[in-house]
Amino acid sequence: MTSAANHAPLWQPDPDRIAAARITRFQAWAAEHHGAPAEGGYQALHRWSVEELETFWQAVAEWFEIRFSTPYARVLGDRSMPGAQWFPGATLNYAEHALRTAEDPARAHDPALLHVDETHEPVPISWSELRRQVGALAAELRALGVRPGDRVSGYLPNIPQAVTAFLATAAVGAVWTSCAPDFGARSVLDRFQQVEPVVLFTVDGYRYGGKEHDRTGTVAELRRELPTLRAVVHIPLLGTEAPEGTLDWSAVTAGDTEPVFEQVPFDHPLWVLYSSGTTGLPKAIVQSQGGILLEHFKQIGLHCDLGPGDRFFWYTSTGWMMWNFLVSGLLTGTTVVLYDGSPGYPDTGAQWRVAERTGATLFGTSAAYVMACAKADVHPGRDFDLSRVKCVATTGSPLPPDGFRWLHDEVADDLWIASVSGGTDVCSCFAGAVPTLPVEIGELQAACLGTDLRSWDPEGKPVVGEVGELVVTNPMPSMPIRFWNDPDGSRYRDSYFEMYPGVWRHGDWITITDRGSVIIHGRSDSTLNRQGVRMGSADIYEVVERLPEIRESLVIGLEEPDGGYWMPLFVHLAEGAALDDGLRARIKQSIRENLSPRHVPDDIIEVPGVPHTLTGKRIEVPVKRLLQGTPLAKAVNPGSVDNLELLAFYEDIARNRT
Repeated sequence: MTSAANHAPLWQPDPDRIAAARITRFQAWAAEHHGAPAEGGYQALHRWSVEELETFWQAVAEWFEIRFSTPYARVLGDRSMPGAQWFPGATLNYAEHALRTAEDPARAHDPALLHVDETHEPVPISWSELRRQVGALAAELRALGVRPGDRVSGYLPNIPQAVTAFLATAAVGAVWTSCAPDFGARSVLDRFQQVEPVVLFTVDGYRYGGKEHDRTGTVAELRRELPTLRAVVHIPLLGTEAPEGTLDWSAVTAGDTEPVFEQVPFDHPLWVLYSSGTTGLPKAIVQSQGGILLEHFKQIGLHCDLGPGDRFFWYTSTGWMMWNFLVSGLLTGTTVVLYDGSPGYPDTGAQWRVAERTGATLFGTSAAYVMACAKADVHPGRDFDLSRVKCVATTGSPLPPDGFRWLHDEVADDLWIASVSGGTDVCSCFAGAVPTLPVEIGELQAACLGTDLRSWDPEGKPVVGEVGELVVTNPMPSMPIRFWNDPDGSRYRDSYFEMYPGVWRHGDWITITDRGSVIIHGRSDSTLNRQGVRMGSADIYEVVERLPEIRESLVIGLEEPDGGYWMPLFVHLAEGAALDDGLRARIKQSIRENLSPRHVPDDIIEVPGVPHTLTGKRIEVPVKRLLQGTPLAKAVNPGSVDNLELLAFYEDIARNRT
């Protein structure tokens, strides 16, 4: 691996920026109060955070002034994985911390939320108004009989009402769960039926791409198929009357009741998130009030460097963990930007326009959006005033090297670019943003504090500078407390702890460099392993999708019964492009020259589209199963796919091969 001496980073924070970063102040304070290293910068702080795990998390709780209504006996009662016991004895409430800024008279009338729709005109909701709405709604939920531990569900777009409903749910100690309204009834029921909600918040429809989408029929079906519902709250986004038997949003938020925050145990469930669930029902992942509170304070307040005066915008929907992460920006007194609309309406530059109009200081998006902007010849730095943006962060898939270069060239040359990687499973990042470290092209800056991130070979030995499995060898507070409907914990253990008992194996291939930076290569369960040379699918996509004729691609590596290996590349072409011999040759040449001759595909096949999970990830493993002859019904959970007809196309390819 190249040594740091030969390296010119793409970006380097200047001394003033390093000095002003909250993580720098935290390190100095933790050195004084908890024995953290005062010298050695981030690397020394990270080493201390994993070697002195309990002291580190105690320091985080003190630094962010966590309000424990009853004290904890110790930081870590049991550190085994799964089953780590954090802050036993402590009680607290997440929503109380999220609304703390409203208690400050100097800030009560500042915007807590900025709501933006496809008109791109921001509408502010103040801290005091958000707190009033949460207080009113929490009182109504209690009046409806909602008790700690009950589930409350939202079929909602990324709108302020979703934030209010979630915070009111957390305030009463109930458990929140949400889906975006572009999910069909079957997908929503596959999720909500598992957790049996007692209240459902819904919209009558949503706007996307300049069109109105009516969801009243879907909502009626959800009401029929969720027998545990005691109440349905109607939010008239498209202006319709509340259906018979439902409550109107304006009525349940009209009161002026001081919020009452139920004090719950540290490990009391906060929300249920769902993994993509490509086979079987989606995994219903339960995370705790205290675990999320501490993890998000650390991640948003230290790694993202966000606090009062900042504006936090991440393009997301309520069906993705990034929505939950975004809302946690409230914890640090940050104004949260909620964008409800298409990422590319009325044009590909839409998200940059939202960043400009809202004065976003941290702009989060997907790697796919960055690459789409590059292809569409968007010039954000030229066409928009992005002077307040100090960081552009990306996730969802690895940001290709070309994406780093494009952001640097087209947004600002003094831009902190944070490619981050984590998962729904921990609702946080394993590696990514560090405001005090340089940015190297194609790399995540470092493992996050308190995250004992390693790269392991198949024998469980750590490797540096070569590809291995992403593992976490010590517990994190936001790891799931359990899965719903997994009474013996077997599905939870099988998901993360089967390969290396007692150690979290995430299912990604990574390289940890000798500088401590991290490179993500894609999913290890769909990794291309040819003649012993392993490569992540993300590496292939990065090279292939540079070609203007390729809209999107999907690569599968198939171990065949006779010991052979078939590696087809499926390509979804841009409009007007044709898969002729010339394009095939250019694709192969590009992979051969940029990656490896061993990973040139055996076949290049044009497809009508690439299937995704409902959260936008390419579906690789189920397609692999289809190509191996598994029937469609067993290869994938139909409710987890954005376009089921596409999978039938891949099934036909498998039939024609046999």
